[in-house]
Amino acid sequence: MQYEIIISGFGGQGALFAGQLLAYAAMDQNFHVSWIPSYGPEMRGGKARCTVVISDEEIGSPLVRRPGGAIVLNIPSMEAFEPLVKPGGVLVVNSSLIPRRSERRDIRTLYVPASDIANELGEVRLANVIALAALVAASGVISLDALRDALDRKLPKRHAALLELNHLALLRGAAYAHVDAPNAEGARP
Repeated sequence: MQYEIIISGFGGQGALFAGQLLAYAAMDQNFHVSWIPSYGPEMRGGKARCTVVISDEEIGSPLVRRPGGAIVLNIPSMEAFEPLVKPGGVLVVNSSLIPRRSERRDIRTLYVPASDIANELGEVRLANVIALAALVAASGVISLDALRDALDRKLPKRHAALLELNHLALLRGAAYAHVDAPNAEGARP
């Protein structure tokens, strides 16, 4: 098994942290993992993305050309990465910031209002964790429990007060994976 993922958004949306969290959780499950960040020169607001490869064998190449899963947190990311998701893959769209619908019918698209949910929870920085939980639950690449355990260990100490909110964010995001239609709205859990 080898599963390739792209997580993309603007700097400050937590795309890189979401990828790191996924990589740590997969390593804790004894998978081979590669995590490659990519970001623009801007401090905030520029492009930020990462690729994560999870495999039960050694990884021959960390390059991701046709991901099985993608999280897009803004419109430019949707435009860039929606076409690359391989047939049968999962695309998680932050529908709070991306009004466009996917025209693809060969992938499972989850429209998760991640930024809106994060605002409801009182912390906009949770949108990345919400979207990541939706992808993990929809793809089954690792367990949600593994993701929660990695979060418990890897959340920076300066954000320790946000741990319980992050746990709630995981549950809220994962609930969107249980919508059955291939291009479902993501009925509000």
